[in-house]
Amino acid sequence: MRFLLVEDNEELAKALSDRFALDGHVVDHAPNLGDAELRTRTVAYDLILLDIMLPDGDGREFLRSHRINADSTPVIVLTARSEVSDRVGLLDLGADDYITKPFDFSELEARSRAVLRRLGGAANNSKEFGGVVFDSTAGQITFNGHSEALRNRELRLLEIFFNAPGKIFSKSYLMDRLFSFQDDVSENAIEVYIGRLRRKLQDSPVTIETVRGVGYHMTQKT
Repeated sequence: MRFLLVEDNEELAKALSDRFALDGHVVDHAPNLGDAELRTRTVAYDLILLDIMLPDGDGREFLRSHRINADSTPVIVLTARSEVSDRVGLLDLGADDYITKPFDFSELEARSRAVLRRLGGAANNSKEFGGVVFDSTAGQITFNGHSEALRNRELRLLEIFFNAPGKIFSKSYLMDRLFSFQDDVSENAIEVYIGRLRRKLQDSPVTIETVRGVGYHMTQKT
């Protein structure tokens, strides 16, 4: 999934980006509100991690304007404010969750997973399609009593297909979800990861088919 991190502390931003990258997520870093606004105009993010005190303004105004404009992207606020009234105010503005600085990275990861599960209407991290069970937390697929481990980008790519079985995704869309602005890769990278997933699914009832000139979709084998 692709996250936007709005945080002016460069050291914290790098640590968070590196941590989420270990889970296969793509993180774009915006050090201020102006940069964040520009990025949200061109990219559809799965989650926004938003600091409040930023060099060019208050993150709460960013949150308020996005909710007024009917932007439903989930937002977790990173705040140093611990008063109950401040936290209630953030939720009333439209934040999906908040975490108080300083925080443990594992807690932020858990809160991010919980927010994304709620958005998808799922109670757990497992999804099933065509007899294949995909577990994003364990990082594996299981079918016919057999399990296959997934590497980070394989996991995030397959997650896209399991979130919408049968839907066709273009190469450009998949590129956008798997790679950040800083990644110097071509669309051929998607073919490489699709090939890896096909090999791991080759003995399962499911495959990822190419729809020529359009993209890829996950379907049951006939």
